[in-house]
Amino acid sequence: MAEQVNRRKFIKTSMAAAAGAVYAASSTHGANPQSTIQNPQSETRGANGMPMGRIKNLKISRLISGGNLISGWAHSRDLIYVHNLMDRYNTPEKVLETLAALEESGVNTIIADPRKKPMDIFKKHWQQGGKIQWIAEGHPTPEDLKTNVKASVDWGACAVYLQGVIGDRWFKEGHVDKLGECVQYIKSLGVPGGLGAHMLDVIINSEAQGFDPDFYVKTLHHTNYWSARRPDQNADVVDNNADNYWEPTPEKTIEFMKTVKKPWIAFKTLAAGAIPPASGFQYAFRGGADFICVGMFDFQVREDAIVARKALDELKTRERPWLA
Repeated sequence: MAEQVNRRKFIKTSMAAAAGAVYAASSTHGANPQSTIQNPQSETRGANGMPMGRIKNLKISRLISGGNLISGWAHSRDLIYVHNLMDRYNTPEKVLETLAALEESGVNTIIADPRKKPMDIFKKHWQQGGKIQWIAEGHPTPEDLKTNVKASVDWGACAVYLQGVIGDRWFKEGHVDKLGECVQYIKSLGVPGGLGAHMLDVIINSEAQGFDPDFYVKTLHHTNYWSARRPDQNADVVDNNADNYWEPTPEKTIEFMKTVKKPWIAFKTLAAGAIPPASGFQYAFRGGADFICVGMFDFQVREDAIVARKALDELKTRERPWLA
């Protein structure tokens, strides 16, 4: 046990020192005074210099970890073994190591679904002194808006949003009013309540109807990757056969979100691993996202954190004001 603790302390100290050194180099190279004027909140820094923002009373790193890799919901195109591979690699012990690496790299928040595996791991992480914040994906049903959401808050979620696939599905199935009701119920529990979507129409309708979520979780990625949607592919994003695109109209999303005065967490910014981080992060932040949610293996955390800091530090212009 002593050997294991000493090894952990060594890794933690080495990672912090290395990340700090890289950040120091990147923050003095290409820094832009105009960025400070456009985004005074960018001066707020967390661990290892990670830029921070706010959603209501929550202080959140601009790079947020996704939880799909923990839960096993990794997108795999047509590779049928990937789901099992995720489950076998991300054991509870490995996930605890990943959560520690996230915090050491300045990522203080993770988005994950309310499944038993991540919830049990988060609780153990907190019991061991970890501080990472959990934003829960809400998985209610039109018949029961409360049970799933309440369980997440009771378990320790700092915020809840209606998951993107559910937002799309309820919109298409005519449960539009339920979206607004669910957002209000989340907020009534004393935590920020959000609305997620792949389809831009969900966000447009929410703004028109005055659902007033505390934040949005909306896909954003460019389409310059080899497995992007082809003109002959007509499957919907929520269809199980559409596993190669998640942002059907990125330009329209960017234009509409300029009019939205709510914090925006962009997700699928790398098109589920098809876009290099440097390209995807820059595109999302320049396109108006206040935060980006990115699924990361333990061995990707440190580099992704460095890339995110660099993208923010070198962000020269951005038409959408920072809303968080």
